[in-house]
Amino acid sequence: MRPRDAPSARPALLLLLLLPLLAAELRVRVRLPDGQVTEESLQADSGADSVGLELRKPDGTLVSFTADFRKDVKIFRALILGELEKGQSQFQALCFVTRLHHNEIIPSEAMAKLRQKNPRAVRQAEEVRGPEQLHMDIAVNFSQGGLLSPHLRNVCSEAADAIYTRREDVQFWLERGVDSSVFQALPKPPEQAELPRCGQAGDRGKPCTCRYSLSLAWYPCMLKYCHSRERPAPYKCGIRSCQKNYSFYFDVPERQLCLWDEDP
Repeated sequence: MRPRDAPSARPALLLLLLLPLLAAELRVRVRLPDGQVTEESLQADSGADSVGLELRKPDGTLVSFTADFRKDVKIFRALILGELEKGQSQFQALCFVTRLHHNEIIPSEAMAKLRQKNPRAVRQAEEVRGPEQLHMDIAVNFSQGGLLSPHLRNVCSEAADAIYTRREDVQFWLERGVDSSVFQALPKPPEQAELPRCGQAGDRGKPCTCRYSLSLAWYPCMLKYCHSRERPAPYKCGIRSCQKNYSFYFDVPERQLCLWDEDP
């Protein structure tokens, strides 16, 4: 008899119960929200209890995501190709650091065991999770970032002056014993006035509120469990994949640092 809840016959990622691996990498082809296909790299380090994801968008932007389970930290990084004709540098780097909650992504030891039957298959997320809008009002001191997560100095080295987080997440980490020297409040607009969105600011030299949106198009978000007559207890038999979109809002000293945000 076929076990209930067994994986379907379509190309799928299987969770194989192999010998424990300290570090592993898996490359998969994924379909982006706009329908285009790209290659995604998934890394797992069960020794450091962390996982990572990296993909390149069609416009050349390199997006990475790191989950540090030991420190309850997740790091988003975007390396955005600059528009030289608009006076930008070759690329611009951004890092966003937020609290990692349990059950957002599968554990590192499970990620390290992932294998795929068909490497040529194009994978699309089974579940689209609700989008998040995050207002980043605190800067992270790059020189002290290792106190928050040992991964931050490596992941965010190109974005040393553009690492953002949220006040509510800072409060959580402070209560966990992270030193306050890691964080610095961003300058507030004069007279508590709200800055205009960069897409609406006419002068490129004036401060404004920037928005950057990114999508994790495909990532293993949950473990699947199967049942059979031969096994009295449920056993791991695969993963469920998710897609999630994020929009980060943060203040910049000039619109020149946020030329991608053209929408009103």
